[in-house]
This record gives sequence, structure tokens and C-alpha cells, in this order.
Amino acid sequence: MHKLSAGSGYTYLTRQVAVHDSTERRQVGLASYYEEKGEAPGRWLGTGLPGLDLAVGDVVTEEQMKLLFGQGRHPRSDEPAAAAKGWGALGRAFPTFDATSLRQVMARAFSEHNTNQGLAWNAPIPAEERARIRTQVAREAFEQRHGRAPADEAELTQFLARASRPAQVPVAGFDLTFSPVKSVSTLWALATPEVARQVEAAHQDAVRATLAMLEREVAFTRVGKGGIRQVPVTGLVAAAFDHRDSRTGDPDLHTHVVVSNKVQSLPEEGGRWLTLDGRMLFKAKVMASEHYNTHLEAGLVQRLGVAFADRPGQEGKRPVREIDGIAPALLAAWSSRRQAIEARQRELAATFLTDHGRTPTTIESLALAQQANLETRPDKHEPRSEAEQRAA
Repeated sequence: MHKLSAGSGYTYLTRQVAVHDSTERRQVGLASYYEEKGEAPGRWLGTGLPGLDLAVGDVVTEEQMKLLFGQGRHPRSDEPAAAAKGWGALGRAFPTFDATSLRQVMARAFSEHNTNQGLAWNAPIPAEERARIRTQVAREAFEQRHGRAPADEAELTQFLARASRPAQVPVAGFDLTFSPVKSVSTLWALATPEVARQVEAAHQDAVRATLAMLEREVAFTRVGKGGIRQVPVTGLVAAAFDHRDSRTGDPDLHTHVVVSNKVQSLPEEGGRWLTLDGRMLFKAKVMASEHYNTHLEAGLVQRLGVAFADRPGQEGKRPVREIDGIAPALLAAWSSRRQAIEARQRELAATFLTDHGRTPTTIESLALAQQANLETRPDKHEPRSEAEQRAA
């Protein structure tokens, strides 16, 4: 689960949707996209939808995502009848925040570096050079603030991490990713289309059941001075996007359920559009994962008669419930990317410490992880239809 930023934070989901000639708002089945390149469009979920004049299963359009998750407005406020029906703002607009000063200094330093090199101000800077500039700027900022040099590389790293935290951005929603264990995706990829549809159906049932559980248990908002009272809401508003593979093309059936931060209070509380109490959602991460896995396993046993068995997890982790009879070697082959990324990331972190005399900050560690990911993966495949993927 991670927070979805307002603005363009939603676009990583909509840009993967296949182009389709349908203009209907109602649900289009996954089967319609068997020959289409890209993913099926999203669909609306949640018992909070009636307050937005939407229904479960309605197709999610890019414009609706922009309005709700980008701007915090009614997802149908661009329609001709919107004004007459009162489809506009949903409570308060998303807040805005100023950038932190050190990040601004860093940005100027990067721009000046490019200008001095005769390059465009926003030209890409090699990772090693960016790290050198960041270290130099951080040392100067530390000395200016504390009147002394940092005691050691650890103190400099901590200062840089605190001072260069990203500017706050408003939270538009929360991305809950429902991904079955690897053996389920393997069965889905290798089975006949009829069996694959049963796997998809069990997965979707588990997603819906888990979302319903979250609505019952953790869907609240806060009202009163300082949000002193926690009160229930009409339900959640969510957009679900089904994906069939990983970034490298390995079979990876999973669904992103993007829960809106906008929720409607009950009639006795005025029926106002307020903010979801996201803390409750984060506390329920483990509960949601367990609920999904348990429901999925039960559904597959009932639909297909498969059996599940415990398999050893990674070091220090509990066993994983996988479908019995699917070779562990096949699962490992489709999971080898993670091992390669982690090994390369350790190498890059060691090199960084040698070159810069300090450990990387959290932001720099993320950059190294991205670098390791890029260096160890093959070229990203072009969008493929499900038919092409299954043939591969």
C-alpha cells in the first residue's frame, strides 16, 4: 500500500490501459481485451459510489481519474449536466505546500552545473556527478547552519536526509495492490483459457471481499474541532485496475485498487464530503493481506479443486502457502529478478560509500535501487494482449 499524490499521481495506471473503441460507461469484460494490446480499463468499486452517481462495475475513464484523484472533484463534473446536478467540488480542495529550502538550493546547483557545461538547465546529470554536487551543497549548508563541519559522514548523511525531504504533497488516495502468490499467477499463465478465467474470477472475488471488509472495519472520517470524533462513512470510492504481468513481462496477475481520500459522511453527520482517516487503512494492511490470501485460496479450492501447501519463505519469514504440484524451480525462475536487483544494489551502495565517504540517504538509496533495477533488467516489452502473453 502506498499513498497516491494529487495531481498526476494516478497516470501510471491510466497510461497502461489498452485503446478501445467503446464509449460506454458500463463494464467491459476482460475477455473483450484478449486481443487488445495493454490492460483492461479500470472499473469503479465501493459502496460510496451512489453519492457520486456511479455504480459498481462502471468503466473508469482517464478524465474521471483526473477529476477525482488529480483535482479532488466529482469524477463526472465535466459532463454537460454537472452544474444542474451539483457535481463539482467534493469538500475542501487539495491543499498546497511550499518546497523545502535545501531542495531549492540543490535545484539551483544542478542548474548552474549544466549552464557551466554549456548544457540546457534541465539536462540529465550522471548519478555520480549528482551525488558529488549533493554532498558539496550539503556540507556547505551544514556548516552555515551549525557553524562547524560535520563530525563524520553519518552526521552529514542524517542532515542531508532531514533537510532534503520532499515537499509535502496532498494525498489523493491510497493504492492497495492485491497480488496472489507466484504459483497462482503461474497457474493462470499456463492453464487453458477456461481455467485461467476461473483463476481470475477467484482473484476478483477475493479483491471485492477484502474491500468490503475494509469498508466495514476501517472506513472512517474525523469531525469536530481538531478531528476529535471518528465517525463512519457511507463507504469507500475506489478504482480497480487489473494487470497481467510484471514490468519485465513475467506472469504476474494483480489488481491495483486505488481508494479515494474523499469519503462522504452519513446523513446524520450532514452527508458532507470529508477526508478518509488513512491511519486506519494503514493499520489494516496485514489484516487485508491475510483476508485476501485466505479468500483467494478458498475460492480456488472450491472452483478448481487445487490444494495448497506451506513452502519455506525467505530467511526469517514464515512459510508461504503455494499451490501444491507447481514446481518450485519454475517459481524461482520467474522470481530471479529480485535476487539480481538486490545483489546489484549492494554493489552500488558499497561503491557510493567508497566514492563519497558517507552512506547514501534514503532518497539516494532509492535512486540506487532504481539504477540497479535498470541495469539488471532486459528492455521493457511493448504492450501485449493477453493472447500474445499466453502464447509466450
